[in-house]
Amino acid sequence: MKLSGQRKKVYPVLLAGGTGTRLWPVSSDLHPKQLVRFMGKNTLIQATIKRLEPVIDTGKIRIVCQEAHYHEIVKQIKEIGIEPEGKIICEPCGRNTAPAVLLAALKIQQEEMEAILCIFPADHVIKNIKAFHNRVESAIGLAARGYIVSFGIQPDYPETGYGYIEGDKEISDGALSIKKFIEKPNRKTAKKYIEAGNFFWNSGIFAFSASVIAEEFKQYQAQLLMTMKRLVGPKGILDRKAYERLPNISIDYAIMEKTKKGVVLPSDFQWSDIGSWKSLYDFLPKDKNKNVIMGDVIAKDTENSFILSHDRLVVTNQMKNTVVVETPDSVFVSDLDNSRDVKSIVQKLKKTGRKEYRKHQTIFRSWGHQTVLEQSEDSKISRITINPGSIRQIEVDPGIIKHFFVLSGRVKIKDGDQTRVFTKGDSIAVSGSTSHHIGTVGDEPLCMLQVEVSVGEKRSQPNGL
Repeated sequence: MKLSGQRKKVYPVLLAGGTGTRLWPVSSDLHPKQLVRFMGKNTLIQATIKRLEPVIDTGKIRIVCQEAHYHEIVKQIKEIGIEPEGKIICEPCGRNTAPAVLLAALKIQQEEMEAILCIFPADHVIKNIKAFHNRVESAIGLAARGYIVSFGIQPDYPETGYGYIEGDKEISDGALSIKKFIEKPNRKTAKKYIEAGNFFWNSGIFAFSASVIAEEFKQYQAQLLMTMKRLVGPKGILDRKAYERLPNISIDYAIMEKTKKGVVLPSDFQWSDIGSWKSLYDFLPKDKNKNVIMGDVIAKDTENSFILSHDRLVVTNQMKNTVVVETPDSVFVSDLDNSRDVKSIVQKLKKTGRKEYRKHQTIFRSWGHQTVLEQSEDSKISRITINPGSIRQIEVDPGIIKHFFVLSGRVKIKDGDQTRVFTKGDSIAVSGSTSHHIGTVGDEPLCMLQVEVSVGEKRSQPNGL
């Protein structure tokens, strides 16, 4: 597709820094929902990128994420044919959407001062792609004329989990001036909004020019702009302590509720933010008993339920309106309508120091991933996958022996000047206070079983890799 001069300046910005705690235990701090495959073969972030074409050039994409998710995002965008070099903007820590948007805008302005930015959360789903493309094209045109565009979703039921935007007079291309932003209403109020017809769900999708949004930050968030400009230097490395001191503020509070340039673009492209197990249930196709079944599940006399099995057989009996989510770490069971309350449960897990709120048995690294299969006081068994071309450094503490069993692929282990190659069925033992480098041979991923045993001193890093 040949892009016009205006289209060539469009940069899609994906906000991928959230943790998606309302979809725990599948979504966690270290592996949030945007990196998960809930529907089909693509993760949410991959699906978000793929649906932008051909309206937006995905070669100009920028993804704002936390450092902890960098390597997995690199892997996932490579899977869909996008070269990650220069496309990922890492925040040292999450500080809400206003700093994330401003960071992206200033970074992009270093390349294109008059760029148009389209902001997309990386964890939403959309069914009607044609209608979505039409709205994006309208938004780009409005942004080029100096408007700050907020996509307002036409509500079809009185949702109390979303914020609303009240539209006013028509401006252009179907966009309305914004009368006010409204926090999540109660059900009675939400019903009134539906009846009024000029209230829309706040989707968190925006379009504006980089220069216009920078001017609005200068007017309404001058201190944040000044600090961010100091942080965004030519080195491209953000100071963590300084970034942590930035205000934890959304783009709505920081800019949208104050600006005179804001418009809402009414949109109806079958959108969901997948903010809870209930919203995911509503979005997915159901069987004849109105169940969503994923994984190894036997559902007897079960209706209107969401059942997800990851590792084990899940059997239900005489059940209605229920969520059951099984993972290797945890099992979550809830009434379907109140499943969003899992967020408060995650906060309790965090407060009490439970690791389950933050990570899974599988941990993703730059070289691949490791799944802990069994762990005790003095031993740990893990399955390790190393990506082709990657190298993993193995540190062995005194009193520890690590045994590796090659399940598939070929492995080379470098110990000082000596390099040895092992293949499927081979075993390797590593001990002593040494450092080894393990890498792949050829284009095939390497899969190994690692058995780590303490034979002397107490393990210094019981949760280490």
